[in-house]
Amino acid sequence: MEEEIPKEPGPPAPNEASPESESGDDPSLVTGKGVVSSNDSEAALPKPEKEAKNGAPKKLCGYLLKFGGKGPIKGWKSRWFFYEERKCHLNYSRTAQDANPLGSIDLSTATFDCKVEAEEGTFEVKTPNRVFTLKAVNKQTMMYWLQQLQLKRWKYNNSQPGILVSGITDEALPGNASPLHITLELDNAETDEFFCPVKTPPGLVGIAAASQPVPEMPTTLQNISLKHLGTEIQNTVHNICSNKQSKGNGRVSQGDESQKFGENQNEEHHVQADPGLTGKETEEHSRLTQKLGLTANFIQRAKKQNSNFHVFAEGFHEKHIQDKVGTLEQQVLTLTEDLKSQKQLVKILHKALEAAQQEKRACSTYLTAAEDQDRLELVRHKVRQIAELKKHVESLQQDKKALEETLGLREEHIKELQQHVQLLMDKNHAKQQVIFKLTEKVTKDFMDPPKMEDGLDPGTFLNPQEKVEHLKDDIEAYKTQNRFLNSEIHQVTKIWRNAAEKEKLLLMKCAYLQAKNCQIESKYLTVLRKLQDTLPSEDSESGELLKKLIHEALQWDVKEGSADSMKLNPISEYDNYGFMTVPDYEVEDLKLLAKIQALEIRSNNLLNHEAVEKPLREKWNSIGELTPSAELKHLIRNGIPPEHRQRVWKWMISLRVRSMQSPHHYNFLLEKCETMEHPACRQIELDLTRTLTNNKHFTSPTSKFISKLRRVLLAFSWQNPTIGYCQGLNRLAAIALLILEEEESAFWCLVCIVETIMPEEYYSKTLIASQVDQRVLQDFLSEKLPKLMAHLEQHKIDLSLITFNWFLVIFVDNLISDILLRVWDAFLYEGIKVIFRYALAIFKYNEEAILRIHDSLEIYQYFQIFTKTICNGRKLMNIAFTDMNPFSMKQLRNRRAMHREKLEAELQELEHIKARFLREKAMKIESLEDATSEDEEETYAGAP
Repeated sequence: MEEEIPKEPGPPAPNEASPESESGDDPSLVTGKGVVSSNDSEAALPKPEKEAKNGAPKKLCGYLLKFGGKGPIKGWKSRWFFYEERKCHLNYSRTAQDANPLGSIDLSTATFDCKVEAEEGTFEVKTPNRVFTLKAVNKQTMMYWLQQLQLKRWKYNNSQPGILVSGITDEALPGNASPLHITLELDNAETDEFFCPVKTPPGLVGIAAASQPVPEMPTTLQNISLKHLGTEIQNTVHNICSNKQSKGNGRVSQGDESQKFGENQNEEHHVQADPGLTGKETEEHSRLTQKLGLTANFIQRAKKQNSNFHVFAEGFHEKHIQDKVGTLEQQVLTLTEDLKSQKQLVKILHKALEAAQQEKRACSTYLTAAEDQDRLELVRHKVRQIAELKKHVESLQQDKKALEETLGLREEHIKELQQHVQLLMDKNHAKQQVIFKLTEKVTKDFMDPPKMEDGLDPGTFLNPQEKVEHLKDDIEAYKTQNRFLNSEIHQVTKIWRNAAEKEKLLLMKCAYLQAKNCQIESKYLTVLRKLQDTLPSEDSESGELLKKLIHEALQWDVKEGSADSMKLNPISEYDNYGFMTVPDYEVEDLKLLAKIQALEIRSNNLLNHEAVEKPLREKWNSIGELTPSAELKHLIRNGIPPEHRQRVWKWMISLRVRSMQSPHHYNFLLEKCETMEHPACRQIELDLTRTLTNNKHFTSPTSKFISKLRRVLLAFSWQNPTIGYCQGLNRLAAIALLILEEEESAFWCLVCIVETIMPEEYYSKTLIASQVDQRVLQDFLSEKLPKLMAHLEQHKIDLSLITFNWFLVIFVDNLISDILLRVWDAFLYEGIKVIFRYALAIFKYNEEAILRIHDSLEIYQYFQIFTKTICNGRKLMNIAFTDMNPFSMKQLRNRRAMHREKLEAELQELEHIKARFLREKAMKIESLEDATSEDEEETYAGAP
């Protein structure tokens, strides 16, 4: 009966090699000691494509001895091993007829080893939890099992499905990238090994081994597994029932079966003798004849032993055709599944289109609704849609947790494989040294045999020729072991690399899922904000519901998930430098806007991490000594990674202030501050608590950064007495302290900015250079953004009220910290032209939004927050250095000179007007005093 065929769960893999295709035709592959010959040691295992052509794959099964047990029954036990392809497990039972296996070995995470010093045919299968010691009949069978187990493990690890990340829209991707489709493609063709395939041991492996008698053990009890006693009882009952059923059924006689197989064999020999067949067809039929003869012999033996193990020998011609038909059917099923998936995708797209149309109709209905009740109903409908979005977010979070658990298991497995690979490499090196020494010894003994002393019987020593032969055999055995261990190391290393690639793609998938989650949350908050703007104030019920939803949304933790463990740089409450990611605004509308901004920043960071940030970090890691170059300028414009920023800033500052620096100069200025009080000391103390109020390092008066900032500003006031202290210098020094940490480095950074990068009189009392730059900026805006400037002039907007502070503090408190530090990176390297370029880029970034506002007051209100709404720093950088047709430093100097001349002329004219006014005023006062004195004289003269 079919259920009595030896236990072999799982369908056979279409790319497994059959023993005939692996064994080869050269009998010299096996030496006298049963090990592989070294003649063709570098031959490769057959490719899966070749196996498919050579017929159906052969199942891997057979009897082996397994070492186990405890106490008095500890020792070797005979077990029937068979490979389960679906799980990549090597199951084992007591006999081939047992229905339930006693246990299994997970080969997907296992490594294999064989020792020359061990008993013949002994090898080990090492899993993360246990080491299994197995023993084959001889070395040839052992090597066959090891090769086949290696091949099964390699194919299983390469057959794992790819990782597909899709569903990310174009807007979610950085730059102009297309939607993400990542598929892990492993090199399935790399199945080459370091040693020649071993010839299949006849009758010892495969289904034919089931017909062999079970290897005898000293006692029956020793072969029984007491650990799996329940399974043993179930198998025994199953075998008894099968025997009874076999006796009750009518069976074909042994002679009839032999006659059938004899006819089949004669027919095959007749086909082989046909001269019309080609060589390839003849070889195929020859192989088929061998299979028929083997199956006939197997059935005859099974009948003689009265075994309940039955094999069906009919239809071998048809089986070959059926295999091909099965393969085609499998392909049809695969194509059908692909077609179904494409149909599902089309349905999803239709649903998305319908949802968009419904949303458009809902908005139109809301705008055209005349009654408040209708609008309330539309709001409730939106609330229901929001609840559905929440459910979708929860499902994404569950998927993320599952992926994190999978990643943890992968990491543990990779560490174990690395340790085992290192161990095998050490063993391999030691054995190579032993082989080398033995080879030298054999050569020396052969060339100069040792002389025996007189009086000793030569018969007590082995013949030198025999010793050489023994040593040669030992060397050949060590070479075989060495080739196997090299193959094992090579394959485990490739598996480890594939696992590392999968881990990398899983991290990317997790990052994109988190980015999608942030986008959904951001859209939800945007909908709430729009509803808040459009909902009438008199609608109390809807207003209360909306306020409740907004309050709940603001309570969400921005640090959702455990992405910190995966190093995906999520947005937390504070960034790396202590800046708040979600500013604590008092106005509810601004709180909602800040939360939306934080989610968009997080989404951009996650999407840019693998595609953009990681390659840039690798380039930065490869840079050794810093030297000015075009490549370095490009890297700095893209932003310096936090781990390199301090080192690069110190280098850029040193280039500019090297001639000004002297040892102990900063300490000398601090001593001067202690002995003398500077006039600006009071103003500095007032500004300390107003510095970077959105940074946790400057919020407490007792913070160490506050005391450092005080000393840096006081030292600079004595360094440059003409300036002393100007409001805005506290922000520049604070940023320098956050990055450079050391007081002296921050002091020289402040000196670098004020005295070498910025023009003279930029921070003087008149701020004349700052006023010149405002006029230059308006020139550039009129030239590069004429439509925007015309719009602002139409509404009589004075841009200097907004942009003057940008230039004075280099965008501190205006841009979010990530973009701000990128601006500073380029500013310290290239100079003040960077401020102009980013100022133009900010207006270009928000040009469309500004043009939609047609009220002067609203434009000024928008200018108060519009720099904080910029979340995509890479887009802003591309606008600043590429899209705006950048200008040269020479052009900037020329315009500065022109406007400075005009401004100085205007200031001189103002001075003349002021002087004329003062002269006229003095003359009026004098004339008034003269008139007053004359009146007093007349009064006194007329008195009696």
